[in-house]
Amino acid sequence: MTLEKITETLRERVGAHSPISAIIKFDFGDDGIVRIDGKVSPTVIDNADTEADCTVKVTMDNFIQIAEGNLNPQMAFMTGKLRVEGDMSLAMQLGSILG
Repeated sequence: MTLEKITETLRERVGAHSPISAIIKFDFGDDGIVRIDGKVSPTVIDNADTEADCTVKVTMDNFIQIAEGNLNPQMAFMTGKLRVEGDMSLAMQLGSILG
């Protein structure tokens, strides 16, 4: 899956009004960034590398496994496959977006 496909999939899942009124950034390292800005209406989902309330650092492969339900996000966090910077409570709300 490409960065563009992940970005488009998140746009479809989140829609015009994010359930999380914060800026969340998924940092895939060299593979790029997906940013969800739930502070604006309609929600903006793009690939800008700007400040965020919560940054989730994860490989693209692990992100896809989490989104498809093949990797438990809590287990990924506990085993170091996923790191969170910033507001941890926002990261815990991501289940509503990732499904």
